[in-house]
Amino acid sequence: MAKRHLTRRQSWRIEKIQTERAARAERRESRLIEELEGGDLGPELTGRIIAHFGVQVDVEGEDGQAQRCHLRANLPVLVTGDRVVWRAGNQGIGVIVAQLPRTSELCRPDARGILKPVAANVDRLVIVFAPLPEPHSNLIDRYLVAAEHAGIQPILLLNKADLIDDSNAERMDSLLSIYNNLGYPLLEVSALNGLSLDRLKETLDGHISVFVGQSGVGKSSLVNALLPGVDTRVGALSEVTGKGTHTTTTARLFHFPGGGDLIDSPGIREFGLGHVSRHDVEAGFIEFADLIGHCRFRDCKHDREPGCAFLAAQEAGRIHPQRIASYRHIIASLPEPEY
Repeated sequence: MAKRHLTRRQSWRIEKIQTERAARAERRESRLIEELEGGDLGPELTGRIIAHFGVQVDVEGEDGQAQRCHLRANLPVLVTGDRVVWRAGNQGIGVIVAQLPRTSELCRPDARGILKPVAANVDRLVIVFAPLPEPHSNLIDRYLVAAEHAGIQPILLLNKADLIDDSNAERMDSLLSIYNNLGYPLLEVSALNGLSLDRLKETLDGHISVFVGQSGVGKSSLVNALLPGVDTRVGALSEVTGKGTHTTTTARLFHFPGGGDLIDSPGIREFGLGHVSRHDVEAGFIEFADLIGHCRFRDCKHDREPGCAFLAAQEAGRIHPQRIASYRHIIASLPEPEY
């Protein structure tokens, strides 16, 4: 069935209703904050956001206890992993009063192109993919660019390795070889049968990691396998599309018994890079490092130009054709620069 297109007036009315609803919700939250701050608030404490629920968050204090808190309207956008200053309320709900500086942040533009943080203060970006749903190298490459841009160590994690068979082994081997040859850390695990989970735990211990990837690749299953008793919700692949269904709706932070933390983020099918420049994208493809600036023309698009160092490297077998194609796809998706 074809999608029904909205008229300009219908679109305007929908946007007007959504704006009015948002304004009413903000007024309710402002009144609630005023009531809380009108009572007795405890002293200022430091803590870390371990889950986010719109206008409320769960904050873990230095004593390890969690407290539901409201966000003051004058604060920037806060996400799981943020360290904050908060005050406990006398009604069991506290108030976030300040954000502490971030050591790192993973960001992506939302559907309207507005840059939003995804997770804060992480040092490992674990890119989870699987034989099913079919992995897309361009999505993996987008995460790698984002990791390089944010200064976060990327780790590639093939989950559901037990699903590799004669029908997909060649395709998966080809994909894995690209990143193995580039030297990226790559683990093959299975949340179902426990394959290499001990090695994964060793890799994550002592670090603050965030799981990212498509819906349906088994991120929640991995959390359950790594942290028995957490029991995050697990969804099946759609029988119609073969794609994953969203089961994680908010990013949550979990603690490993031996030290280190893990943030499980909602699955996505696209990861926009509208917040980075062409130079940032080139820097995110690590095999391009010694080629940048060596093309004949300064404005070389690395497409068909004569004297292109990138194309020469591809012909010499130093750059995989899939990576060049992925680079061009990302560059084409970037917004036009404003002058």
